[in-house]
Amino acid sequence: MSQNRDATISPRLVSALDRAWAAIRARHPDAPEVVITLGSGSSGTRGGLTLGHFAAARWERAGTRLPELFVGGEGLQHGAANVLATLLHEAAHGVAAVREIQDTSRQGRFHNARFRALAEEMGLTVEKTGSIGWSKTTLPDASAALYRGELRRLEAALVAFRHADGHGRGGRASSNNGLAARCDCPRRIRASAAVLAAGPITCGVCGSEFEVAEQ
Repeated sequence: MSQNRDATISPRLVSALDRAWAAIRARHPDAPEVVITLGSGSSGTRGGLTLGHFAAARWERAGTRLPELFVGGEGLQHGAANVLATLLHEAAHGVAAVREIQDTSRQGRFHNARFRALAEEMGLTVEKTGSIGWSKTTLPDASAALYRGELRRLEAALVAFRHADGHGRGGRASSNNGLAARCDCPRRIRASAAVLAAGPITCGVCGSEFEVAEQ
């Protein structure tokens, strides 16, 4: 991640995200125009970490409703390729909304086979994970090559990231017991939001990943 401390953070970051989204739309015309927002991906009643979220018809411009593309600030620490993968993941949800395809269930947590097909159409590698379906998406080398210019701009703009709630400097943990997470067994563990955000935790019995339990 670039360490240019003299640059203004927000305008460069939002501009890089906006240009990356424009590049996605240029290759995938069904991906809609969006309003990009940045914020905490670790707050809220459900716990865990949200890297990105697509929400239809949240904004209005001159009588026209526009969707929102939310990008969680905690995920910015993982580099340009992962941020672009998040944008492509949410673009798949956006295409589903435009085409009126039901790509998720269980309040948007479970990603079905229709989402997998759309994510692959966007150029992502898709894996099934735990109880949330085909949700794990990564950026393969071939897709990274298509977006090399956008990746360079994103890398230059990623000069800061957000700490998970309760675990930043001067912060106070919301719970000394951490967040509850379950696998498919279902066994149950507790871990901090920072630990859960660092990467998958796999159950040695059933082989599924521990997912934050709904609260």
